[in-house]
Amino acid sequence: MLQQVNGHSSDSSSQGGEPLREDLQEFLSGEAPLHQLDDLTKVNPVTLETVLRCLQARYAVDTFYTNAGCTLVALNPFKPVPQLYSPALMREYHSAPQPQKLKPHIFTVGEQTYRNVKSLMEPVNQSIIVSGESGAGKTWTSRCLMKFYAVVATSPTSWESHKIAERIEQRILNSNPVMEAFGNACTLRNDNSSRFGKFIQLQLNRAQQMTGATVQTYLLEKTRVACQASSERNFHIFYQICKGASTDERLQWHLPEGAAFSWLPNPERTLEEDCFEVTREAMLHLGIDTPTQNNIFQVLAGLLHLGNVRFADSEDEAQPCQLRGDATCSIRTSALLLQLPEDPLLETLRIRTIRAGRQQQVFRKPCSRAECDTRRDCLAKLVYARLFDWLVSVINSSICADPDSWTTFIGLLDVYGFESFPNNSLEQLCINYANEKLQQHFVAHYLRAQQEEYAVEGLEWSFVTYQDNQTCLDLIEGSPISICSLINEECRLNRPSSAAQLQTRIESALAGSPCLGHNKLSREPSFIVVHYAGPVQYHTAGLVEKNKDPVPPELTSLLQQSQDPLLKVMFPADPEEKAQEEPSGQSRAPVLTVVSKFKASLEQLLQVLHGTTPHYIRCIKPNSQGQAHTFLQEEVLSQLEACGLVETIHISAAGFPIRIPHRNFMERYELLRRLRAPTSSGPRSLPPAEGRSEWSPCTEAAALQPLLQDILHTLPALTQAAAILGDPAEATPAPVHCGRTKVFMTDSMLELLEHGRAQVLEQCARRIQGSWRRHWHCKQERQRRAAVLIQAATRSWFARRHVQRLHAAATVIKRAWRKWRIGMAFLASKELDGVEEKHLSQVPLPTGSFLLPQTQTSLLAAIIRLWPLGLVLANAAAGVRGFQRKLVVWACLQLRMGSPSSYTVQTAQEHAGVTSIRALPQGSVKFHCRKSPLPYADICPEPSPYSVTGFNQILLERHSLGHR
Repeated sequence: MLQQVNGHSSDSSSQGGEPLREDLQEFLSGEAPLHQLDDLTKVNPVTLETVLRCLQARYAVDTFYTNAGCTLVALNPFKPVPQLYSPALMREYHSAPQPQKLKPHIFTVGEQTYRNVKSLMEPVNQSIIVSGESGAGKTWTSRCLMKFYAVVATSPTSWESHKIAERIEQRILNSNPVMEAFGNACTLRNDNSSRFGKFIQLQLNRAQQMTGATVQTYLLEKTRVACQASSERNFHIFYQICKGASTDERLQWHLPEGAAFSWLPNPERTLEEDCFEVTREAMLHLGIDTPTQNNIFQVLAGLLHLGNVRFADSEDEAQPCQLRGDATCSIRTSALLLQLPEDPLLETLRIRTIRAGRQQQVFRKPCSRAECDTRRDCLAKLVYARLFDWLVSVINSSICADPDSWTTFIGLLDVYGFESFPNNSLEQLCINYANEKLQQHFVAHYLRAQQEEYAVEGLEWSFVTYQDNQTCLDLIEGSPISICSLINEECRLNRPSSAAQLQTRIESALAGSPCLGHNKLSREPSFIVVHYAGPVQYHTAGLVEKNKDPVPPELTSLLQQSQDPLLKVMFPADPEEKAQEEPSGQSRAPVLTVVSKFKASLEQLLQVLHGTTPHYIRCIKPNSQGQAHTFLQEEVLSQLEACGLVETIHISAAGFPIRIPHRNFMERYELLRRLRAPTSSGPRSLPPAEGRSEWSPCTEAAALQPLLQDILHTLPALTQAAAILGDPAEATPAPVHCGRTKVFMTDSMLELLEHGRAQVLEQCARRIQGSWRRHWHCKQERQRRAAVLIQAATRSWFARRHVQRLHAAATVIKRAWRKWRIGMAFLASKELDGVEEKHLSQVPLPTGSFLLPQTQTSLLAAIIRLWPLGLVLANAAAGVRGFQRKLVVWACLQLRMGSPSSYTVQTAQEHAGVTSIRALPQGSVKFHCRKSPLPYADICPEPSPYSVTGFNQILLERHSLGHR
């Protein structure tokens, strides 16, 4: 619950809270509670009081983000809310079909910019401008946005690209701690206030993947190194090295425990940003190795010891000022750490060199104590500024991608917020000037430009009055006379100028400006500028000197003599650069002042912003004390008035934030004409793009009007489809106005058109897919039929060839078999009948006999080797007949493989095989002869491992021979 309202303590049961709730209920009048209104345009009526109450009600229930038309209002919770920025929530907003329908969040803005880049709608490049007072949470918002893009914009497809994406993400995120350590400090209003401005460009390739980033900085408040206001601190890095250094590092950097440094105020305060290890680890990820880090911290320690150097007034003006107290030890330690010669360092601080006359004669003059202090501070500021620039260059070289590898970018602008302190000088003037320029960018881009465009396009529009800060900008930067021009002129004149004289000149030259004021009660010379966020009083003392930012050349020459490796890089001994720094006579170039450089860099930034689609985040600070659950209405009300939030809500509620040229509208949404039935007039298309230069605006508008009407006539069908889907918000048709050159609509109508376009594209995709599948199936069927025919032809060819080979083989076998059978019959007849061997010429061959050819020798040898099988077959129960029986007999006889002319065989050509050999034996025949009637029965014609002897015991059974 709120602890403070309007500065008075209260709780949930206090009387101060009851009137507030009653007012809220009365205001609501039966509508939804205020904390449920995600968009301030829904508040009715839109006034400062109602907007304030809505923000307060949402802040009371820990809802810190609220939409305000084109702007997101972010309230600083002043407490850690981890679940509000978790990676899971980032992925939820990234994967949502319509992130705008989720609760307002900075991730909604981040996702919108990312989708705008993917849609490639001009302008493609995006920018997010985070504005607000110091302490409102701009740095935290930018940090969370960078984490969001690091999560959603790295979608690698391979392991190698995954490693590259992780490295880029880590380096971009690690640039934050380093930049904040060296560029942020604790001020009266913020413990982590950015003392410089930065514009971060997140570089994306054609696949919308983050390939790198680049950082551009603006106006580092380097005077903080040597001068800190009361209750403020120096840059975070000085406190980090003093609190986080190890014992060895303290000895190396001469930073003993409990040492006091004049440039290190309020060291007893411990902040979350005082974590030295986080900074060192981030620097290591950025490519800054440990020796280089130690070198950096050694230089910073040298600057701290330089701040302890104090000078005393000299009694003789011709003599240099003497050191005071233990300054001798401090100057010696500082020279040791900076690796500078001690005597030249002390001499440079106390004696200045003057060049006068045409001959450029050199004079050496001792400095006063104030001049010595100024030169000491100038040396420290020069070293720190160069060190900061060197760090930025290292970060850019580490995270910047190759120019050919990225095509678009998303810019994050985090600049110092509007500041108003008791003592405001040139730094606050430049900071507030930058905020004025950004406010003017918002006014020109959104408030003024929209209303003027409505009038030009012929829309009926009642103009909303808004606060324009152009008058204040004319006072600061106008031509020919402005505050900046007067300060620069004082610097160019190079004459002694007092603070009172500068005040008088500003008031007299710019007396007619309504934004210039004067505080008559102020004792010090000053002037007041009425900014858009409120009046600020600037003291003129030291304003001109800070604008000059003089760097004595002897200081630069001294730093070029340093033996420190880092200082050698930051201060190279370049003769050409030295010649440019010391021009002579009339050729001297005009002095480039701080205001001039800052103004040029700011103009360059605005040119970049004008080429992008801007998105605005307004950070609001609920209280100045940084306390959680505390909402001070007066402070929030002043911020709402300053940023023109009510006017923004009015224009957003009644206006049309989406403006698309006719031709672009036709090119993108011409597909919606498919939702309508074709008319008799036939299809119409866009005029040819190559002839656009020949078309006058009136002719083109007349040609596009019928096509636009066709598209707009499809809107009722789209709204009905939205109603069918159950979204009552989209069921009500939103207004769409067709101007002279552009089509104006609201965000809801754009979503409706995009939904219809996606529907038509889906239908077309389905038709294309169906046609392709049909074509593919037909093609596959043709290929299948062709394959079947080829396979059938191939099988038939193989079958024919196989049959032919079998037929040829059968013919050969049949012929061989016939020859072999005749030979077998001849041999068996000769062997069994006991016929004497006679010459073939004396014995007439019987019918059926023949001479066994020599070519059958191998076949007979193979048959003979198979005699065991033949024996088994011969005695089997179901015997064999014919050729098989003869084969068995031949195998069992084991006849000699000799010349076929030595044997004669006579066979009876019967179907049952050999049925008679002269006379069939009656009964069993057993051979008991000493010498077998078979001359060769006991002799293997060819010794073989398969041959077996001893066949005298073979019994030829009668029934076997007769029946087989």
